[in-house]
Amino acid sequence: MKKGIIYWSCVFLILQQAHSQSFEIKSPDERIQLTVSVGEGISWSASLDGNVIIAKAEVGMDFSSGPDFGMNPQPKEHAEKSFSSVIHPAVPHKDAEIRDEFVQLSLTFNGNYQLNFRAYNDGVAYQFVDEGKSNRQVMSEQASMTFPRGSRSLFPQEESMYSHNERLYLDKALADISSGEFCSLPVLFITDHGKVLFTETALHDYPGMFVRGNGSTTMDAIFPKFVLEAVDNEKQPDRNQDITKLAEYIAEVSGERAYPWRVFIISDDDRTFVESNLTFQLSRPQAIENTEWIRPGKVAWDWYNANNIYGVGFKSGLNTATYKYYIDFAAANGIEYVILDEGWTKSTTDILDFNPDMDVPELIRYGKEKGVELILWVLWKPLDANLTQILETYKSWGVKGIKVDFMQRNDQYMVSSYERIARECARLELMVDFHGAFKPSGLRRVYPNVINYEGVKGSENNKWSKDITPEHNVALPFIRMAAGPMDYTPGAMANRQESNYAISFERPMSLGTRAHQVAMYVVYEAPLQMLCESPSRYYREQETVDFIVGIPTVWDETIVLHGSVGNYIAVARRNGDHWYLGAMTDWDPRELELDLSFLGEGTYKMEVFRDGVNADRFAEDYKRESMEVNRNSKITAKMAPGGGWAAIISR
Repeated sequence: MKKGIIYWSCVFLILQQAHSQSFEIKSPDERIQLTVSVGEGISWSASLDGNVIIAKAEVGMDFSSGPDFGMNPQPKEHAEKSFSSVIHPAVPHKDAEIRDEFVQLSLTFNGNYQLNFRAYNDGVAYQFVDEGKSNRQVMSEQASMTFPRGSRSLFPQEESMYSHNERLYLDKALADISSGEFCSLPVLFITDHGKVLFTETALHDYPGMFVRGNGSTTMDAIFPKFVLEAVDNEKQPDRNQDITKLAEYIAEVSGERAYPWRVFIISDDDRTFVESNLTFQLSRPQAIENTEWIRPGKVAWDWYNANNIYGVGFKSGLNTATYKYYIDFAAANGIEYVILDEGWTKSTTDILDFNPDMDVPELIRYGKEKGVELILWVLWKPLDANLTQILETYKSWGVKGIKVDFMQRNDQYMVSSYERIARECARLELMVDFHGAFKPSGLRRVYPNVINYEGVKGSENNKWSKDITPEHNVALPFIRMAAGPMDYTPGAMANRQESNYAISFERPMSLGTRAHQVAMYVVYEAPLQMLCESPSRYYREQETVDFIVGIPTVWDETIVLHGSVGNYIAVARRNGDHWYLGAMTDWDPRELELDLSFLGEGTYKMEVFRDGVNADRFAEDYKRESMEVNRNSKITAKMAPGGGWAAIISR
C-alpha cells in the first residue's frame, strides 16, 4: 500500500512539472534576471549578476466570487517586449527628464486577468490587471517574498495599522521577525549580494500594503480590512477615530481595473536607491493639463518653533501680529509661503471660521502685497466630511494650498480619500501637502499639485524624543525617500552634539551639526520645503538663512556621489546651470572626496557651508568659504560627528 502511495505521488509530481511553465526576462543591461514559474500557483524569483536576491515570491488574489488570480492558473498567451521612452515630470523631484526603459512580460490567463512583470536596470515590478466586468470583494492578496538565508532588514516596525507611518528603521535578521511583527512600506532587505527596497505605487482605490515576518526569511503582505464603521475617539474626537467594525474583505472592486504595482528596487550599490525613479515611472500618467500654477518653494513654518517670536513689541502667539511677522520674514528672504498651522481656525472642527485673534483675510491680503502666499493646515476628518464646500471657500479667500493632517489609515476608503482631495484641489488650483500620511504611492504623478508627503519620522520628533539621530537622517534618503519626497521639515538652528542634547517641546533642538541641517536642503527631496525655526532666531542667523534660501526645491538632474545606508551620503543636484552639493554623516567623523567631473567646461565659483573646526564640541560651529573649481577639481568634504557639508556652484 505504501509503495502505491509513493508511486502515485511521483506520477502526480511528474504531471505537475510537465504542466508547469517558466518565463524569463532580463533588465536592459542584463544584470537583473527575473524568472516566473506558473504551475499550481504563480511564483517568481530575481537575481543580480547571477546571484539570487529574491529566492521565491508567490503572488495571487482571492475574491468573493468569480475566478481567483493565481489559483491553478491557466495561461492563454504571453508576450515579451522592450520599451523605451522619456518622462518629463510636471514637478521634477529629482530629474527633469526620466528615461523609462524596461522589458515587460505580460501573461494572460483564463479567468479574464493579466499579470505584468517589468525588469528595469534598477529593479523589478509586477501588477495584476482584472479584465472582468463583475462587482466583488477582494478577500485577500498573496504576496510572499523569500530571501536567501542570513538576510536582514531595516524594518520600520509598526504597532498598529492605524498609524502615521513614522517609524525608526530597526536592524533585524529576517529569521528573528515573528508573525506578530509587521512594518509599513517602504522597507529595505539586505542580502549577501545586494539590497532590495520594497514598496508600492499606482495605489488607487485599494488598501495600502504592510509586510509581516514569519520567523524565517519569508515575508508576507498583509492589508487593513475594509472599514465598515469608525467612531470618534473619546480623548481626541477631532482627529482620532476608533475603528469599531471591519469587513472580512480588504476591498470592494468593480469592473476592469489595474491593481497597484509591487516595486522592488534591486542593487549592490546603495546610491541606486537614492537615484531611482521607479515609483514615479510606474505611476499612472498625469491627469491634469495645466500645471503652471503649481509653484514649488520654501515655507516659513510655525508649529515646530511654537511661535517663539522675541525682540518685538507685541505678544507673540496665535494672533495677526505674529503671522505678519512670519510674512515679513518670508518676504525679506525670498521665501514663497507661510503655513498657518494648527490654531488659525475657530476650532479644529470648525474650519470655515477664524480664530478671533487672527484676521486671516487680512493676512492673505498682506501676504499677497508682500509676494508671500498662504497655505492652511486642516484636519482630515472635518475636511473629508465637507470637502467641496471647504476647498471652494479656501479658494475664494485666495490661499495657495492646504496641509492635510491626521489621516493615520491605509484602508481603501482612506486611499480613495487622498485622491478625492487631490482631484478637487487640482480643479480649484490648490496645492496639497499630505501630513500625518502614508508614504507617496504614485498620486504625485497623476496630480502634480500633491507636492509633498510626510510619512516620515522627521524633525518634529525633536520636540519630544531623542530619536532623530544622524544615523536615522542618513538612512532616510535610501529608504523612505525612494518612495518619493518627504516632509521632514529641516532647518533647526539650535544644534547639539549627543552629550549636550535635551528634549524641549517649545524650545526644540536637533542632534547633529548646523551644517548637517543645511545639507538636508540638498539631500532631502521636498518640492515644498520647510524652514522650521523661529524667524526671530533666523534673523540672528542670517548667514545660514542666506545659504539655505539660495538652494532650490526641485531639480533637473541628480547624481549620488557617495552613499551607504545609515552611514553617509553625498549628492550633487543641478537646477538650471547651477549645481548644489550636500553631504551628511552619522555620528562618525568622515571625509569624502567629491569628484566634480559632472561640471561643464570652464571655471565655477563654489560657495561652501561646512562644519567649523569646533563643531565636534559646539554643533552650531560652521564655516562659510568660497573658491574656484572646475571639472577636474576634487574637493574633500570633511565632516564632524553628526556633521554635514553643502555647496552652491555657479559659473
